[in-house]
Amino acid sequence: RTKEPGRRVTSVTLLERDGAKLPALEEAARCARATVRGAFLARDLVNTPANVANPEFLAQAARELATSGLEVTVGDAQWAASEDMGALLAVSRGSANEPRFIVMEHDPGRAQQPTVVLVGKGVTFDTGGFSLKTRDGMVPMKADMAGAAAVIGAMAAIAELDAPVRVIGICPCVENMADARAYRPSDVIVARGGTSIEVISTDAEGRLALADALSYAGDLQPSAVVDIATLTGSSIVAMGAGVSASLFANDDQLAQRLAGAGDATGERVWRMPLFAEYRKTIESQVADMKNSGGARGGVGTAAVFLQEFVSYPWAHIDMAGMEVVDKPGQRQYLSSGASGYGVRLLVELVRSWED
Repeated sequence: RTKEPGRRVTSVTLLERDGAKLPALEEAARCARATVRGAFLARDLVNTPANVANPEFLAQAARELATSGLEVTVGDAQWAASEDMGALLAVSRGSANEPRFIVMEHDPGRAQQPTVVLVGKGVTFDTGGFSLKTRDGMVPMKADMAGAAAVIGAMAAIAELDAPVRVIGICPCVENMADARAYRPSDVIVARGGTSIEVISTDAEGRLALADALSYAGDLQPSAVVDIATLTGSSIVAMGAGVSASLFANDDQLAQRLAGAGDATGERVWRMPLFAEYRKTIESQVADMKNSGGARGGVGTAAVFLQEFVSYPWAHIDMAGMEVVDKPGQRQYLSSGASGYGVRLLVELVRSWED
C-alpha cells in the first residue's frame, strides 16, 4: 500500500526461486484474487446508501452472480407467506420496500460432498421500528446488512474458486421501518415451523429474519450452518469495536474450524457460551419465547434465541462492531468505510473444509 497521494498499486510481481513451488504460488494468487474481489463486492454493497441498497438491490446483486456459476433464486413477500415466514414478514410490514429471500447455490457436482449453508442478515436499514433508535444511533444503520453482504461476497469467491464443497448462501433481506402497518411491541408473531414469539422490542428484528432463514436451512439437510450478522450492541461491549466478532456454536468441531479460519485470515472470532440462563431471560407467559431479554439480557440472549430454530451443527457469528472502519489506521489494511469482514473468514472455512 502506497501512502503517496494520487498513487496506488496497480500490479504485484511475486518471485520464487524454487520452480517446484510455482503451482502452489499460482494457486495462492488465484485464491487471493477471488477472495479480494468478493471482499470488494461486500464493501461496495455496505457502502451503498440505504435509499439505493434496499432488499431488491441486494437481490439483484445476487442475481448478477448467476453468470459466475451460482444458481440464484429470490423469493418475494408472497413466496415468504407461502413458506409461513411470519417473523420475516412481520419485520418487513412497516416498509414500502418488500422483503427478498435470496438463495445462492454452488454445487460442484461431486458425489457425497457435504452441504455447508451460510446465512447472512440483510436488514438494509434499521430505524428500530416503534422501538425507535436515537438520532445518532440510526445514522450507521445502512450497514445492518453487512452479514448478507459478507455471504454474497463469499459466494462470489467460492463460485470463482469452484470449491469442492456444496455451499448454499441464504440472505433474508428486509427494511425495518415504522408506519401504520408496522409490527409493535407486545405483538405475538409465529415463525416458520410454528414457534410463537412475543415481541418485546421491534429493534430486535434481525434475529426474527434469521429465525425463518435458519428454519429454511434445516430443510436443506446441511452438514453445518453458519449465520453471520450485525446482531447486538452487546457484542461490541464484550469484544470491543473492530477487535473480534463473537462466536456461538452448538458444535465444537465447527467452532474450531471457524476459529482456525479466523486466525488464518485475521478476521477473528472468539467463542462465547450458550448458557441456559440466557434462555431464561426470553421466557414468555404468552408465547413460546420473547424476542429480547431487555437491556441486561447480554450478548448470549440473541444467540440462544436463534438456537431454538436449529437442529443441526450450527454457529452464529455476531459481527457487530466489525462491519465498518470509523477512522483510517484502525486496521492498517483497510480504509474508512465498510470493512468487508466475513468474506475471507467464510471463504477460508469452505476452502479448508475437506482438510
